[in-house]
Amino acid sequence: MTGRLLVRGMLVGLLAGLLAFGFAKIFGEPQVDRAIAFEESMAHMHGDAEEPELVSREVQSTFGLLTGVVVYSVSLGGIFALVFAYSLGRIGKVGPRGLSALLALAAFFVLIVVPELKYPANPPSVGNPDTIGLRTKVFFMMLLVSVVAAVIAINAARKIIANAGPWAGVISGVALYIVIVAVVASLFPTINEVPETFSADVLWKFRTSSLGIQLVLWTTLGLVFGPVAERLLQPRHAFAHA
Repeated sequence: MTGRLLVRGMLVGLLAGLLAFGFAKIFGEPQVDRAIAFEESMAHMHGDAEEPELVSREVQSTFGLLTGVVVYSVSLGGIFALVFAYSLGRIGKVGPRGLSALLALAAFFVLIVVPELKYPANPPSVGNPDTIGLRTKVFFMMLLVSVVAAVIAINAARKIIANAGPWAGVISGVALYIVIVAVVASLFPTINEVPETFSADVLWKFRTSSLGIQLVLWTTLGLVFGPVAERLLQPRHAFAHA
């Protein structure tokens, strides 16, 4: 059964990837083009030599983008299906549809929203190339903190639910998670390398479109995988009540 859920998760991930690609192409790529134009204008002002493109911008924004998004989303769909299979029957009396939506919502906030609140996405042409290693390291450290905090909060919530009921458990778990990530985030370094002359409008649109891509992906996984899994787990026979 887990293997069949895995295959369906990857197929739903493929659908999510195609939708996310469409969103990225329409809303994200124009902001990347504007950011690249800014970088080129700044390089021209400083008299820097133009670096040769290893991959053309046209390929990057079409086939390259599609390939990257689809590979990521299919892999994510498979992992999502495995987590769904493990969680089934372990989170109260929640059906496949509710469980799928709940897992997607939790993953979106834990894996995407919280890390990006501390280290929001920047256009590829923005930032100091010498600090890319540091920026990557602290982002993934923040992501790890968010996941660990979620695990701690869930375990604490389950114990409180057993003693004080679901409302007290859920509220306590969420509060504990927020406290942990807030304290750790305050201790992590703040990185702001966006030039003062960079368009605030482009930066805002790029960050919202980046978040929108993830929102499309996780919404699709959460809402589509549930019914697909439900049909597999509770098949309906056309002549069962004939």
